[in-house]
Amino acid sequence: MSPPPAWPIGFQTILVRAVLYVLFIGAIAQGAYLEALYLPSVRFSELGFTEFTQTLVLATCCAMLIYIRQVLKVWPTVTLLLLAFVAASLVREQDHFLDNYVAHNTWKVLVALIILPSLFWVIKQRQHFLAEFAHYSNTFAFGLFTAGVLTTYIFSRLYGRQEFWQAVLEESYSGTFKSVAEEVVELLGYSLILIATLELLLLARRVYTARQLSS
Repeated sequence: MSPPPAWPIGFQTILVRAVLYVLFIGAIAQGAYLEALYLPSVRFSELGFTEFTQTLVLATCCAMLIYIRQVLKVWPTVTLLLLAFVAASLVREQDHFLDNYVAHNTWKVLVALIILPSLFWVIKQRQHFLAEFAHYSNTFAFGLFTAGVLTTYIFSRLYGRQEFWQAVLEESYSGTFKSVAEEVVELLGYSLILIATLELLLLARRVYTARQLSS
């Protein structure tokens, strides 16, 4: 397995990426702001900007990971595990529609069908996984992906606790505050995962190019 290319990314490239990422994070924050002001009928519901963007972000991550794994063929075991995690998150975000229009707890069945075979394959190919992970764990993409997971699945859950918002707002408390806080932080976490996946894609392109040049 080829290691990542040794040459560094140019400062200008890093600067351009940083500016684009700042604009992207600002755009999703502005989107949530506009949703709160101008979309009262679907405000922070399953049909609102925040929920729709979460789905779009996760679907985009899935597409990029499939491209990395199936086309570039870079770190296929690691990317399979990442894809399973992101795809399961995507299905989980559709729980409202699946429960109401298919059957109750359908999303749990689909998540199990995604996670269990993927884990089985990763465990079976654990030597390949460990070798690939040794490279991946030393990348910016890994650190950012980890930050996104912690933001979405740890911080948002704790920050969105009902008791916390009841204590803060006292008599003014409404369940809407809890939902907004949790959903917007989730969107931030998913956005970090999107940026991490994009960084992985760009790195995978460099690895792929290095392989082509050396072959």
